[in-house]
Amino acid sequence: MHEPVLVLNANFEPINICNTRRAIGLILSGKAAMVLNGRGYIHTVSQIFPRPSVIRLEQMAPRPRPRVKLTRREVFRRDNYTCQYCGRKDGDLTLDHVTPRHQGGEHVWTNVVTACSACNHRKGGRSPEEAHMHLLRPPREPPANAAYLFGKHLEEYREWEPYIQGW
Repeated sequence: MHEPVLVLNANFEPINICNTRRAIGLILSGKAAMVLNGRGYIHTVSQIFPRPSVIRLEQMAPRPRPRVKLTRREVFRRDNYTCQYCGRKDGDLTLDHVTPRHQGGEHVWTNVVTACSACNHRKGGRSPEEAHMHLLRPPREPPANAAYLFGKHLEEYREWEPYIQGW
């Protein structure tokens, strides 16, 4: 009952992921319809319900333009778990402010990168130019499209791919 279910808007745009229990509640109340059943069935005392993998809302749900939240996990994901100064993928990764906060740098997508402990220590409280270090890629806010937002689930739930890749 806790398996994730992809929720599509009425126009088949992916908008959310909920658990199976919530998805079945939406289907039974008439607010959603099952698009894909790839997980078998749920047996109750008197009925059998298909276990949904993808559902679609019956009415269009208005929603604001999505944005990716600035979190440690999302910065690591954006930078592919790679130090942005030396390119190392293993070891202890930390967050680094390109322009240090004490020099007026803000905690925003364009000023935060992934760095290994050694590079972060070497850079210290200086700018990359002062420390004679260069970024592999300039930091930027990741796209808030369906492929980025829900793409991390595609390895485990391949049946979602046609619904996510189209957006």
